[in-house]
Amino acid sequence: MKLFSQPGERRTFSLMPVLRQLKWRTAQKQIWAWRGVLVTAPVMAGLVIALRTTGSLQLLEWALLDQFFRLRPPELQDARIVIVGIDESDIQKLGKWPLSDRRLAQLLTRIKAQNPRAIGLDIYRDLPVPPGHSDLVQIFSTTPNLIGIESFADERQGSAVAAPPTLKQRQQVAFNNVVIDADDRLRRGLLYFQKEDGSVQLGLGMQLALLYLQTEGITPQSAPANPDYLRLGTTILPRFAANDGAYIQADATGYQVLLNFRGPARSFKIVSLHDVLENRIPPDLMRDRIVLIGATAVSLRDFFSTPYSGAPFNLQNQNPVTTPEQTSGVEVQAMVVSHLLSATLDGRVQILVWKDFEEWLWILAWAYVGAILSWSLCSLRWTPIAVLLAGGGLTLSAYLLFLAGWWVPIVPPLLALISAAAVITAYIARQEREDRQTVMNLFERHVTQEIAEAIWRDRQLFLKQGRLPGRRMMATVLFSDLKNFTPIAENSDPEALMLWLNEYLEAMAQIVVTHGGVVDKFIGDSVMAVFGVPIPRTTPGEIINDAKQAVHCALEMSTRLDLLNQRWQTAGLPTVSMRVGISTGPVVTGSLGGLQKLDYTTIGDSVNIAARLESYDKGFEKSSPTGSCRILVSESTYQHIQDSFEIQFIDSEKLRGREQLTRIYQVLVPAVM
Repeated sequence: MKLFSQPGERRTFSLMPVLRQLKWRTAQKQIWAWRGVLVTAPVMAGLVIALRTTGSLQLLEWALLDQFFRLRPPELQDARIVIVGIDESDIQKLGKWPLSDRRLAQLLTRIKAQNPRAIGLDIYRDLPVPPGHSDLVQIFSTTPNLIGIESFADERQGSAVAAPPTLKQRQQVAFNNVVIDADDRLRRGLLYFQKEDGSVQLGLGMQLALLYLQTEGITPQSAPANPDYLRLGTTILPRFAANDGAYIQADATGYQVLLNFRGPARSFKIVSLHDVLENRIPPDLMRDRIVLIGATAVSLRDFFSTPYSGAPFNLQNQNPVTTPEQTSGVEVQAMVVSHLLSATLDGRVQILVWKDFEEWLWILAWAYVGAILSWSLCSLRWTPIAVLLAGGGLTLSAYLLFLAGWWVPIVPPLLALISAAAVITAYIARQEREDRQTVMNLFERHVTQEIAEAIWRDRQLFLKQGRLPGRRMMATVLFSDLKNFTPIAENSDPEALMLWLNEYLEAMAQIVVTHGGVVDKFIGDSVMAVFGVPIPRTTPGEIINDAKQAVHCALEMSTRLDLLNQRWQTAGLPTVSMRVGISTGPVVTGSLGGLQKLDYTTIGDSVNIAARLESYDKGFEKSSPTGSCRILVSESTYQHIQDSFEIQFIDSEKLRGREQLTRIYQVLVPAVM
C-alpha cells in the first residue's frame, strides 16, 4: 500500500484499494467455494453412506424408529382379536404349571362354544400333561380351526420343540419363532419359510390370519408385478430384504415383514384363564373372532422387547430382563395377526422402505442443505442455529413420512447435513482468518488494532454495496502543515527531498496511530488525521477522550519535530516549524468518489474549521512565537480539553469561507529545555 506521495500531490488514506482487492479476492473465493459446495456435499454423503454400510449406525436408526412408534398417536384395539392370557393369579389357582390336559380341554371347549373363526394355542403341548389327555386329544380332533405350535431350533430358542401329535397329523400346526434384532428387540414378523423338502411352513400369526381371511374369500396369491411378493386381496406385503431401511446384512430367512405394531403391551382385549373357565366373560365375546391362548405371567418369561419397550440393550441375547414395557409372546403373535388383517381389510399402512439409491439421494440432498446453509450464512453464530433448525426439519419430515408408512433414514442424512456444514464452515473460517490477516497486515502500521478490527467488521458493507456508506459520528479532526515548505522544495534535490519528507511523514503518521487516530490523507507536506473514526463514539466520555488524544498527538508531533530538527541541522538538512489546527464536531465518514477512484475519507464542517485553524493568520505567529509548533483549537474542542492543558484565548474571527465567528484558542507548547 502506497502511503507517501510526491510533494504537492493529494493522497488519501488507502482503505479503498485494499477493500477492492479484498472484494476481488472474495469474488474469486465465492466461485471456488460454490465449487467446494458442489464437491463437499457428495463427498460427505459418500462417507456417511460408506459408514452406514458397516452397520455402525444401525442402533441409532433403530432407536429413532422406536421413538417414532412411541410418539405416534395411539390406535384403537383390534376388535377381531381376543387373547386368553394365563397370568400369575391363574397359576396360583392352578397350583402348578403347565396346566393339565383336562384344564386345557375345558378351556378349549368353552372357547369353541362361542364360535370363533380361529383359535391359536400358543402353548407347547408336545407331551401329555395328565390327567385328561384323552379329553384334549378329543378336542384337538374335533376342532378344525384350532392351530397348535411348534418351534424350530434357532439361536434364541435353542433346541426345537415338537408340535402336538394329533394336530400335527391334521396339519393344524404353525411355528411361533420370532426374529430378534441385535439390540434384543423385535421389529419384524416371520410369516412363513420354505423347508428343505420344498414345503412351506406357516407362522402362527400367518396361519390364523389366513383362516380369518378365508371366510372373507381372500386367499394368498403372488403379486402380479413381483412374484416374490405375497398378495392378500388387493394388498401386497413387501418382503423384507437383508439391507432394508437401517438393516445391514440382516438375516432375511423366510418371508419377513416389518411389523406395524398396534401399540405397546396390552393393546388387545385380554381375559384371564379362570374368567373363561368360570364363565365371567360375555357370551359373544369370541364370536367370529380370532382367539389366542398364551402365557402372560411374568414368571414364565415369555416376553419380548418391542419398539415400545424400555428394556436396556442386551446384545448377548441372554436372559433378557422382563420389564412392564415388554410384550408377551402371545401378544406378539396377535401383533402379526393384526398387521395382516388391518393391512388387508382396513387399508392400514405398512412399514415401507425406499430403495438404496433413493436413500442415497435423500442423504445427498441433506448434505447439500448443510453445505449451502453454511456457505450462504457465512456465520459461526448463525450456521449452527440454521443447521439445528434444518435437522429439526429433517426429523419432522421423517416422522410425517413414518405416519404415512415410510421408514426413511434420519441418522445418515443428519450426519451428512452436519458434516457438510462443518466442512464448509471450517473452510470459511480458514479463509476469513487469511483475509483478516491480510487486512491486518496492511493496516497495522497505520491504525490501531481496535480500528483495524472495525475496518474488518465493516468489510461486508463494501463487499455488498461496492462502497462504505456514509455514517454520521462525532470526531476530532487534526490538520498539520509545515511552514515555508514551498521554498525548501524549490531549492532541494528531489530525491533528497523525498527522503527528508518521508522521514517526517512517517514519524507524524506513527504518532497519530499511537494516539488512536486515523491518517485520513496526505496533501503534500500536510497531514489530515481523524480521532473517533471509523468506530462511532456513543458516550460523552469517548468524545472527550478523542479531543484530548488529538491534542496529545499534536504535542508529541511538536516534540518529535524538535528532535528531527536537531538531527537535520546536524546533517545539514533544512529545519522547519509546523502549524496544527484541531476541531471537534459532527462529521460524515465513508466512500467518496466514482468508479475510477473511490476513497475512504471524512467530510463535514469540523474538517473545514480544523483546516482553517491550521492556516489561520500566518502573521499572527510573529507576534506570538510558539517555537517549532503552533496548535490552535476550536471552541468545541476547547470545551472538552480546557481542564487538561494550558490554553489561552486568541480571538473571535470569521475564518475563511465561514460567515459565523469562530472562537480560537491556542494550546501552549511546553518549551524545550
